[in-house]
Amino acid sequence: MKSSAGFSLVESLVASALMLTVAGAAFAVVTPGMTGSQVQPEAADMQQRVRVASDLLQRDLRMAGAGVTTDPAAGPLVRFFAPIVPRRIGSRLPDAHSVVREDAIAITYASDSYWQTTVREPLTAGPGSLRVDQPPSCPIGRAVCGYTTGLDLLIFDRAGAFDRFTITSVAADEAGLRPHRPDPSSAYPAGAFVTPAETHVYWFDAGTRQLRHYDGDQTDVPVVDNVVGVRFEYFGDPQPPSLPKPPVGVANCLYDAAGTRLAMPTLTADGGSLAALPSASLGDGPWCGEGLNQFDADLLRVRKVRVSLRVQAAQAAYRGTGAAYAVPGAATSAHRALPDLAVTFDVTPRNLNGGR
Repeated sequence: MKSSAGFSLVESLVASALMLTVAGAAFAVVTPGMTGSQVQPEAADMQQRVRVASDLLQRDLRMAGAGVTTDPAAGPLVRFFAPIVPRRIGSRLPDAHSVVREDAIAITYASDSYWQTTVREPLTAGPGSLRVDQPPSCPIGRAVCGYTTGLDLLIFDRAGAFDRFTITSVAADEAGLRPHRPDPSSAYPAGAFVTPAETHVYWFDAGTRQLRHYDGDQTDVPVVDNVVGVRFEYFGDPQPPSLPKPPVGVANCLYDAAGTRLAMPTLTADGGSLAALPSASLGDGPWCGEGLNQFDADLLRVRKVRVSLRVQAAQAAYRGTGAAYAVPGAATSAHRALPDLAVTFDVTPRNLNGGR
């Protein structure tokens, strides 16, 4: 009978080598896919954080400077003061008026188009009582134009002064006020303008790597975590501002007491109709307003804001080393490393561009 011979040692070794080669090739194809599936949730989270921050900033920047709709103050707030300033303002840890920060921005706008009125009796500086006129825009039969305890108000005048207050009490025809700034607020004459308003301060906390939101009064909360870079840049009208113009006998940053316009330079447009406003030009005066609410007159030129954001992977295991990472991580494989995600976008606030 014929014997049945098995594989020789050489044949077995060749077969094993072929099997290992094929298996190795398969793992080489599958492993990056498996690693990629592990980092995908982190990549999606980075994109979501950028989207949230961008949406919030664009929403409030588009509203910046929204003003009252009733005469004689009808129009955007930039006719009276700068609704965008490059620093932190408010009752908690405000920056000095001369500070210009590239990582912070304060945005102010009127929030209600109906409860708008004027000061009936002069308002003293600091906490005080507010008495207002009752124009047709105020609710019928409700004192103090219908304002209630806890409402935030903006009071401003034609000279460029402005302040935000919270109503602490309402009794008969007057409301108690608490100012949103640590130094005494400005005094306002009869006829100064009053409207509900909002202030949104966005600032970068480098210590906690957070983009935070401050309401200018009591609430300061994180908006987005694992932020490693925030920058705001400004572009404005090359022509000097002509408003606010105070009454004759009152001087401000643009006019002397006789009503003569003070000289300000005409800027050179930077590749378009707007001129770049470098940080140095936004903190050198002339100064409008009073106290910590003073602002550089060049801020009245602002027509566009450029925002740059940079976020990182939350886990160090997904961050590598090099220029693509603001904070180095522990990733050693290119398949596991997620470079920082950076975005830049421009916002042209519609309430600051009505004449363009």
